[in-house]
Amino acid sequence: MPGLKKQHALAGLIAALTVALLAVVEPSFRDSSGPAVAVGDEAPEFDLPSEAGPAVDLQSFRGRFVVLNFWATWCPPCVEEMPSLNRFHEQFSSRGVAVIGVSVDRDAGAYRQFLDKAGVKFLNLRDPDRKVSRRYGTYKYPETYFIDRQGKVVQKIIGKADWTDPRMTEYVEQLLRG
Repeated sequence: MPGLKKQHALAGLIAALTVALLAVVEPSFRDSSGPAVAVGDEAPEFDLPSEAGPAVDLQSFRGRFVVLNFWATWCPPCVEEMPSLNRFHEQFSSRGVAVIGVSVDRDAGAYRQFLDKAGVKFLNLRDPDRKVSRRYGTYKYPETYFIDRQGKVVQKIIGKADWTDPRMTEYVEQLLRG
């Protein structure tokens, strides 16, 4: 098993270097100015400008189940999870689930180009100053909050998820049944 140990060591080294590089390239990668929102907490309200019209606020989604996903184009796990999150949106949007992406990209062009190229269909907003992500205590991307119809956080996922995994879809089905 020496080859396997070397592979694990190499994978660990690559992960550590990636985090270090992000901390240098993206200085506010580590910047969280508040306690992290936890399961059971009230989801912090926010409003962000929308390219499609007026500002979007979380309050307007009361009565719907919300999947709030913080992401960035410079984040490889975020980019990797986007196709399955898009399929999740297509599967659950007709059932009262609102998927909202909040990108922390500063570069509006890179953000728009990515959304167009990836064919992202769910609502996406840009938070270049990271005001909303800081209110949630989010600094590890992607990070996703499941918010119930009353505005309470019922689940939190830090890191990439496979939104088409049957365990994920069954979990969401259970949440929707109450």
